[in-house]
Amino acid sequence: MIDEFGGFALVLGLALSLAQAVLSGVGRWRRSLVLTGAGEGAAMAAFVSVTLAFAALMHAFVTSDFSVANVAANSHSEKPLLYRVAATWGSHEGSMLLWCLALTGFGGSVAIFRKGLPMGLKAVVVATQGALGTVFLAYTVFASNPFVRLLDVPVEGRSLNPLLQDPALAVHPPFLYAGYVGMSVVFSFAVAALVEGRVDAAWARWVRPWALAAWALLTLGITLGAFWAYYELGWGGWWFWDPVENASFMPWLIAAALLHSAIVTEKRGALSGWTVFLAMAAFTFSMLGAFLVRSGVLTSVHAFAVDPTRGVLLLMILGVTAGAGFLLFAWRAPSLAPGGLFAPVSRESALVLNNILLAAATATVLLGTLFPLIREAATGESISVGPPYFNLTFTPLMVAMLLLLPAGPLLSWKRADAKGVAQRLTLAAGIAVSAGVVSYALVDPKKAFACAGVGLGVWLIAGALTELAERVRAFKGDLAETRRRLVGLPRGAWGMTLAHLGLGVFVIGACAETGWRVEAAETLRLGGQLKVGAYELTLEKIQGVDGPNYDAERGTIPAVKDGKTLCVATPERRFYPAGGQTTSEVAICTHGVDHLYVVLGERRLTAGEPPVWLVRAYWNPFALLIFLGPVIMALGGFVSLSDRRLRLGVGKRSEKPA
Repeated sequence: MIDEFGGFALVLGLALSLAQAVLSGVGRWRRSLVLTGAGEGAAMAAFVSVTLAFAALMHAFVTSDFSVANVAANSHSEKPLLYRVAATWGSHEGSMLLWCLALTGFGGSVAIFRKGLPMGLKAVVVATQGALGTVFLAYTVFASNPFVRLLDVPVEGRSLNPLLQDPALAVHPPFLYAGYVGMSVVFSFAVAALVEGRVDAAWARWVRPWALAAWALLTLGITLGAFWAYYELGWGGWWFWDPVENASFMPWLIAAALLHSAIVTEKRGALSGWTVFLAMAAFTFSMLGAFLVRSGVLTSVHAFAVDPTRGVLLLMILGVTAGAGFLLFAWRAPSLAPGGLFAPVSRESALVLNNILLAAATATVLLGTLFPLIREAATGESISVGPPYFNLTFTPLMVAMLLLLPAGPLLSWKRADAKGVAQRLTLAAGIAVSAGVVSYALVDPKKAFACAGVGLGVWLIAGALTELAERVRAFKGDLAETRRRLVGLPRGAWGMTLAHLGLGVFVIGACAETGWRVEAAETLRLGGQLKVGAYELTLEKIQGVDGPNYDAERGTIPAVKDGKTLCVATPERRFYPAGGQTTSEVAICTHGVDHLYVVLGERRLTAGEPPVWLVRAYWNPFALLIFLGPVIMALGGFVSLSDRRLRLGVGKRSEKPA
């Protein structure tokens, strides 16, 4: 009964989203407060309906209702409760329902945060959100319904992929989808700006908090996904330029460009057309990601489904939605105000250069992701594009952007003194160069690029702290005045500093781990030893473990350094009877910011000899910083959101006809 109620709530959500789009659109056309208010009410009701549908599907998974096809295909009664809950969004159908939940949630949020928004602009935003909700809910109801019943009910389910039975994967999709779908709001604001024919400082103030929230949530989602790949797949890495990894990275890059471009539009009234274009591109790349993950056109360990039919439908949604938006942009963008002028050396110019480099970097990732598909369609030949391509194309663009990043906040608006900025960054540059030289001399002279990367990360951190110091410093060493300025610093400034600091921390971790990683692999008998870096590992014992829904072999491997046992690694080799699948559970020992990463491979038997096990180990220096840096960046985003100047709905402007 609850499942039928969930299916009804899902269809009701579709009807309410359609009513939201129609009522708000007609209300904007007729300038009717009654109709626009009804559209906002429909938006909130649509969110409630989809929430009820999502709760019904979760109930089916928690209670192991195998009469629901989605539950039978992705759950098992012996699976722990956490993973039965996570299985709600672990399939194609469930993930699309999560997408619709986020989409209607953001639509309802726009309807609630009404302060300061002109009636006409808000009506178009709500109508556009309703149209997007209608399209995706229709796809879910008619092509990916998670409540389809089975006539022949199985006694037991087939269980979720063991690789997805992981705490990081339990929380990764909600954050990722909140970031993905959060871009729909900036898309809707862009459409509304084009319809109204007006992009000004107030519009930029309304867009920035939504873009910032989506960017911060997407940052956490990508980080959780990278952490899952790092310790669950057992290959020792955290990023492989996989097509689905790229699918989440591209909207993140565009959203970062949008945040910087919106600042120029807000402060100087410039780049209005470009900011609108980025707002539309951000959600377009999010929809492209949904298509790549589910269509099966590109091979990926992260893919939800391989279903060309439903993939074609998603491609049609992408084409119609993005196509309509960019056609509107081509028609209306020339009528937008051109904005103010600025000198070649100014904060505006720095932000423009930042946007150019981010856009070019996004284009290189897009080309590398889609080129295998284009090549195969044109010639029939299969080809793969891997890290070497991205290292040669993406890395130089990002290095150039990171080198210029600390100077941007120190430049004045409209016209700046380049020499003065260079002087203020002299100390930061000296610290960065010293860090690179020291790492080159003491760590590994053969890894010059890794040493340069460490220096670049230190440059970002020192530059962010320099900018903070410039904001709070007082004349004649007045510590009381400095303290007062520090306490009174806007949260938006703190958020920017944290974001740039986090980026520097990430760069240090990524470069050090990539350049200085040490790995070793060997087949060991009990008592056998393996040396990796400065660590000596001993396979002390192997024991059987009975898990809640798996059987495992667990190794006990002490790690000794300089005669001291620093940790005892306990990697596992698990077998899941329900799906007949075997996985490796990595053991990670954290020592400071370094990781000792140990994987237990399969057991090998030879007649007349004791069994041996393949053991692989990696010493990953500074690996903790890879995941700590993005968390600091996301924290910076949330701190900025708490600034009263960036609260949702803040800002007013006079109601003037376009």
